[in-house]
Amino acid sequence: MAGLAVSVSPAPAPSFRPSLAASRFSPREQVAGPAASFRTQVCGLRCLIAAKLKFQKTLKRHGWQLRRNLEVRANDNAPDWLEATPLTDNVISPDAQPAHDSRGETSNTFPDTLDSSVNEQSSMHHKLNPSETPPPVLKEDPVLFDDQPESAAPLCIAVIGATGELARNKVFPALFALYYSGFLPQNVGIFGYSRKTLVDEDLRSMIEANLTCRVDHHENCDEKLNEFLKRTYYIDAGYDNKDGMVKLNSRMSHIEGNCAANRIFYLAVPQEALLDVALSLADSAQTTQGWNRIIIEKPFGFTGLSSHRVTQSLLSRFEEEQIYRIDHLLGKDLIENLTVLRFSNLVFEPLWSRTYIRNVQVIFSEETAAEIKGRYFGNYGIIRDIVHSHILQTIALFAMEPPVSLDGEDIRNEKVKVLRSIRKLELEDVVLGQLKDTAVKVDKYTKSLTPTYFAAAMYIDNARWDGVPFLIKTGIGLMENRAEIRIQFRHVPGNIYRERFGHDIDLDTNELILRDQPEEAILLKVNNKVPGLGLQLDASELNLLYRDRYNVEVPDSYEHLLLDVLDGDSHLFMRSDEVAAAWNVLTPVIHEIDQNRVAPELYEAGGRGPVNAYYLAAKHGVSNLHSRFYCKI
Repeated sequence: MAGLAVSVSPAPAPSFRPSLAASRFSPREQVAGPAASFRTQVCGLRCLIAAKLKFQKTLKRHGWQLRRNLEVRANDNAPDWLEATPLTDNVISPDAQPAHDSRGETSNTFPDTLDSSVNEQSSMHHKLNPSETPPPVLKEDPVLFDDQPESAAPLCIAVIGATGELARNKVFPALFALYYSGFLPQNVGIFGYSRKTLVDEDLRSMIEANLTCRVDHHENCDEKLNEFLKRTYYIDAGYDNKDGMVKLNSRMSHIEGNCAANRIFYLAVPQEALLDVALSLADSAQTTQGWNRIIIEKPFGFTGLSSHRVTQSLLSRFEEEQIYRIDHLLGKDLIENLTVLRFSNLVFEPLWSRTYIRNVQVIFSEETAAEIKGRYFGNYGIIRDIVHSHILQTIALFAMEPPVSLDGEDIRNEKVKVLRSIRKLELEDVVLGQLKDTAVKVDKYTKSLTPTYFAAAMYIDNARWDGVPFLIKTGIGLMENRAEIRIQFRHVPGNIYRERFGHDIDLDTNELILRDQPEEAILLKVNNKVPGLGLQLDASELNLLYRDRYNVEVPDSYEHLLLDVLDGDSHLFMRSDEVAAAWNVLTPVIHEIDQNRVAPELYEAGGRGPVNAYYLAAKHGVSNLHSRFYCKI
């Protein structure tokens, strides 16, 4: 049985056989007149659509684990509509450009040699792209081939900057974890691309030390590790990325064989090298027989203007749906659980507005100052590195309206509305801090005015959140690693038990905490009666601790996000308009800070951060209830 196939290669087209969708009808039916001819055409199209939908549904999530050959061809009782798919026989003219719909699925223009009924129907829905450069690129659906060699790679992943710390410590281990768990095809091709003079074995030895199997399943770990390393190859880029990308493309094509394959490019490179690498890649390393996706690391620009220029350059060579701007902090379960907790629990959804929520705190802190060693962090600072992407994306996911569906574009449409509704940030509502330490590595860094701590009170000017302060606090070198969202609810109107709480009315405030660090948990503060005689009230915690409830190892955030890229799920990746909207929020206050040379408040390593952050919270009516509650866990 023929499989699904798409090709835009200029190679000579194979011979065609008559459409099975048409040949399944008898000659008498085929010449019986216009009505019979119309029925034949409609049935042929119906078979084509049914077969394509069946394969798309099967491959949507983990299609890489399926057999490349369809097992139904060995089954004599298989329905004949399964064999009525003329997709293998369809070869696109080299001059034709594939069209792409808004969901990223690939459409094709069929040549005149195919069945006319299919050709006429297809032309109603697909348009040719008049652009001739870059060459035609298919971006979405995986492709099945009958004659695909067993060793051919249906997917190639290239890590650009393969010898860097990020690639060695995070990207390659995440790829191996996905490979070990069966989320990557067995014959995947993994490519390392760098300027260092190395060979395949050098790269394998370099990354092997960081590759480990999960604690909860160690079966065949050594075997899987060896298989993964055998599928890992190195490309010496030299000092010209144009020539380097030609080498990469040649090596990938050799591994892929004559069969179609998709490609992912992870750009683990400094910002100053991003455009040179990306544009060279676009011109010389994209496949024309599958989809191409590129992953770009934060920060996304230094200013709004520089970010806009980078975006325009990228969009001149790539489609928006090909670009995945990754922030590993968004791959945490805390972020994914935001929408689940809100939209799948009736107890929370009606409360998610200014009517019941008093304030929201988004807190992200790190106890170590390891980031200070990074060259880019010292130049970009915590505002551009953490606030622009992680903090604002968290607020957008928390505050967005219900999306039409869980489709990535629907979610991103709602997120960008929140970002555009954030009120202009005033300097008086901002606190800057800088780590004070005598360590050599830190002292060299702290001679500048670049902040290592940032706190601000933000407001969203829309009907749902008008007047609700969103207090954000993020910094490094603090007393603990902490990542959480705290939602404080309003007081109970006319609370008849108010006098039981004494003078501190904040003690009766309900609070919901979504925590990723130090321990993953969902915590809810409620008021209840202390057992015994009399009426004594107490604020207690309802705790869902992940360590007690789920006996599983939590995957690294890079695994989560790389799997989303494989699946084409873009909801945790910033779209170009989201990047611009986030810069519109921060650019005015950054400009004011730089223009006035605002000196950050110094704070001690291992402390709680700048004192002014507590005054800022009090100014906007945000109580620090966590100093009393939830410390037991």
